[in-house]
Amino acid sequence: MIRFELGFGLIVFAMWVFSLVDVISSDEGAIRHLPKVWWLLIVLFFPFAGSVAWLVAGRPAGPSRPSRYERAVPTYPEYDRPGRAAATSPDDDEEFLRKVRERAEEQRRAYREQRLERERRERGETGTTD
Repeated sequence: MIRFELGFGLIVFAMWVFSLVDVISSDEGAIRHLPKVWWLLIVLFFPFAGSVAWLVAGRPAGPSRPSRYERAVPTYPEYDRPGRAAATSPDDDEEFLRKVRERAEEQRRAYREQRLERERRERGETGTTD
C-alpha cells in the first residue's frame, strides 16, 4: 500500500512539474479558456486537480497554425521564422515594392547631390557659375 501511495505521489509530482513548466513556456495567445496567470495559479495551488485541468482544458491544442498574414510554405529560408508577416495580396505587395523603389531612388539622388556638393567644396568652388 505504501508503494502505491509513493508511486502515485511521484506521478502527481512529475505531472505537477511538467504542467508548471508547460504553463510558463506556453504562448499567452495559444492558451485556452483562461489567462496564463490564472492557469499558473491553479496549477501551483492545486497540484493534482490543476495539472489535470491544465492538460485537459488549458493546454494549447496541437501545433500552432500560421496566422492569415504568414506564408504557409516559405519561398526563402529566411522567411521560415514563425510570425513572419507576408503580403496577403499581390496588389499590396506590388504597391509596397513600388514605394520601396521610389524611396531608394530618392535616397540615391540625395546622396549624389551631397557627393557633388562635397566635391565642389573640396575643389574650392562656391557652386555659382560666372
